Amino acid sequence: MDPGVDPDQGLTRRRRPRAVVRVSGFLHRHPLVRLLGLLSAPMLWLVVAYLGSLALMFAAALWSVDSFTGNLIRVPTLDNLRTLITQDVYRTVALRSLAVAASVTVVDAMIALPMAFYLAKVASPGTQRLLVAAVLTPLWASYLVKAYAWRTMLANDGVLSWALRPFGTSGPDFGVVTTGITLGYLWLPFMILPIFAGLQRLPDSLLEASADLGASAGWTFRSVVLPLVFPSIVAGSIFTFSLSLGDYIAVKIVGGSTQLFANIIYDSIAGGTNPPFAAAAALFPVLAVLLYLALIRRTGALENL
Repeated sequence: MDPGVDPDQGLTRRRRPRAVVRVSGFLHRHPLVRLLGLLSAPMLWLVVAYLGSLALMFAAALWSVDSFTGNLIRVPTLDNLRTLITQDVYRTVALRSLAVAASVTVVDAMIALPMAFYLAKVASPGTQRLLVAAVLTPLWASYLVKAYAWRTMLANDGVLSWALRPFGTSGPDFGVVTTGITLGYLWLPFMILPIFAGLQRLPDSLLEASADLGASAGWTFRSVVLPLVFPSIVAGSIFTFSLSLGDYIAVKIVGGSTQLFANIIYDSIAGGTNPPFAAAAALFPVLAVLLYLALIRRTGALENL
């Protein structure tokens, strides 16, 4: 019988080239090489498109603009960085930006924890699906539509203007409070979903054991639930902190005269007025997020995700 014929099906099987067999066997014996091969294309794209653009931005931060002609001067100088560090106005805006991002992160975590706990441990399967869809629905809406909707609600004749009168931020005096409320709403789903996923992995037997041992609901939450779900809270905080720190559109819509650091970057690059200064200013949010990730890594939360 012809060795190239399958005796059971009568179909001719093509012999694989010996080189293909050797490569297949090598990849089977070396899973790390196989993994590197699968990740090589996306990693190359990451290096070229993302890290390459960051490198160009850092290089542009050392350029300057001729005050008379407006032309770029591609001679390395630290004037832009020196201006950002020495002038009080930029330090004030930087601290305000960090405070807004941190406040949005903390408030979103406080709102997301009970919502995610109800979704994961209390709601029935049918109710859970409906509520998860409700959490995801705002992500399908346009960013600008949501921002302008909050501007309408927070205006003088808006449905929420009464709640802002004690802060003096309603109507034309939009400010930090309205910016924080809008950013908190925009990024809340990014906090709920990681916590919900973490709580779903939490065994119900731990909660039952804590109750059987006489622990109260508050003690169980503080001593059992919160430590185990802390890595998920950290994961959500990375989204909310970084997105709030880099947002400038919501500040333009509901921030009034409030300036955050992202607005300095936008105003410097809009119309090509001073791109090198915008590149230098962009170093602040990048370094702030890297520092935040370094602090989180020291807690060990990233290893437990």
